[in-house]
Amino acid sequence: MSANYLRPVLPAIAGITAVFSASLALADSSHGIAMYGDPALPPDFVSLPYANPDAPKGGKVVFGNTGGYNSLNPFVQKGTSPWQLRFWTHESLMGRSWDEPFTLYGLLAESVETADDRSWVEFTLRENARFSDGSPVTVDDVIWSYETLGTEGHLRYRGLWGKIDSIEQTGPRSVRITFNTPDRELALIAGMRPILQKSQWEGKDFADASLHDVPIGTGPYVIDDYEAGRYVNLRRNPDYWGADIPFRKGTMNLDDMRIEFYGDGTVLFEAFKAGELSAVREFNADKWDTQYGFPAVQRGDVIKTEIPHGKPSGMTGFVMNTRKAPFDDWRVREALALAFNFEFINDTITGGAQPRITSYFSGSELAMQPGEATGKVKDLLLPYADDLPPGTIEGYTPPEGDGSARNRANIRAATRLLAEAGWTIKDGVLRNEKGDPFTITVLLQQGDTDNQTAIDIYIGALERLGIQVTVDKVDAAQFTERTADLDFDMTIFRRALSLSPGNEQRLYWGSENANTPGTRNLMGVASPAVDGLIDAMLTSESREDFVAATRALDRVLTAGRYVIPIWSFDVGRIAHAKELKFPEVLPIYGDGPEYMPQVWWYQD
Repeated sequence: MSANYLRPVLPAIAGITAVFSASLALADSSHGIAMYGDPALPPDFVSLPYANPDAPKGGKVVFGNTGGYNSLNPFVQKGTSPWQLRFWTHESLMGRSWDEPFTLYGLLAESVETADDRSWVEFTLRENARFSDGSPVTVDDVIWSYETLGTEGHLRYRGLWGKIDSIEQTGPRSVRITFNTPDRELALIAGMRPILQKSQWEGKDFADASLHDVPIGTGPYVIDDYEAGRYVNLRRNPDYWGADIPFRKGTMNLDDMRIEFYGDGTVLFEAFKAGELSAVREFNADKWDTQYGFPAVQRGDVIKTEIPHGKPSGMTGFVMNTRKAPFDDWRVREALALAFNFEFINDTITGGAQPRITSYFSGSELAMQPGEATGKVKDLLLPYADDLPPGTIEGYTPPEGDGSARNRANIRAATRLLAEAGWTIKDGVLRNEKGDPFTITVLLQQGDTDNQTAIDIYIGALERLGIQVTVDKVDAAQFTERTADLDFDMTIFRRALSLSPGNEQRLYWGSENANTPGTRNLMGVASPAVDGLIDAMLTSESREDFVAATRALDRVLTAGRYVIPIWSFDVGRIAHAKELKFPEVLPIYGDGPEYMPQVWWYQD
């Protein structure tokens, strides 16, 4: 991608500060709602700024997933479903603009109202909103969806229900939700719940639905064919109700989208090279530079596109299960991080092209600052000082190696920390005072070649410490089941984070669900400091307070040594058929599930 593509993005990134600096007073506009200040788009906006309202409709594309699936219901805890479905087949009352930190615009709802203190929110449905079978979306469907998802749905949907004091119909097409806890984000979270059809599930068990019980949605696409574990075919609904609303103009342009399933990433890549797939996302910079010179690229039939972004790094790496000893000891976790020779591993896998993640919000203004905590950040941390991991207030950075294959200095430091924690080498094996050996089982998904390579290198360092390592490589279904059951010592971990973190932070690292099967808090964080700082974020009434609370949270999580961070994805990389086009204006958030293929189109 040429440097010209950066020009529309940079002013938007600079505008983040202006959005956060706006007054906290509720905007009177009823077409949208922002976390702070007013929505950027006016009531009469034509389309999202990163969509082309004149994009042509048509075309057939094929995408690839690794693994398989045994469910077509992405809204329940049971089973594994194609991750794309909840983005393509179902909709919520409001839709998110990915060119603003956190702003919603009307989708199924034509308007939104809320109290000045956000203690309640009221939505009015569009009169023409329809499910794919042509039946109208009713307030009864909305109320049923919120209650059912909140009590029987996937864990990602349950947190909101406990914060709802009441949900009631206030007019023929209006519903009001009143909250029982002070939290300014709840009004926006409520606008993002998928709406399902109540009548479809009468007399059926929603949480235990079979593969063939495909949830009816309101989205632009419907499933018209599938074969379990092999493919899913979706077609654009010619009678889609929302084709002309501003939020949808220029989006969902492709007529047919098919998802093919492959055993691993290597097979998927070969299928793409052979022309069987329309696009792939590449997350390895070295592979992008060295393995995308195949004939289709040379002919110009496949285009390599890079999409910049201004979002936080999030956290990617190897997470440790702190519910188990010895991973509940920060000294052990620091020792394992010291042994992970990132500089050498990164050079081997990515050619050193991708920078290391240094904290959960690195690369953004929300990231913890170097050195000792000061000002409001320090004030927020001091009440928890006795329980904070070392380095939280003083300053902490992930260990750095010397770039050599042996990484001797870090191995020596790791040995000392392990000895402090009660682990010493006896007859070549690291043992505790009881004589029990130190063992680690690393859980990986089959076909995850990059992370397998990283672990293969890592094992050598762990063995030099006297640690015995077993690698369990399992298929996608087993991987999902074992992580849901918290059945691992260490596994690969990824949490994407936004420019407006909020209630999802409780799902990721809140104490409430730390030991619940299926929790997204894989590391098992149970920290009063983490819980308190999330509360501080959610009740902040100024940008300054919000940023301070987020930076303080970033310090606690990073100094907790829960994850050994690896490389960041500082730019999106998409290789695609030349017929796939996209707008020149890019969103702040860059690439993601709601960018490609949603605003792309097919053009011969």
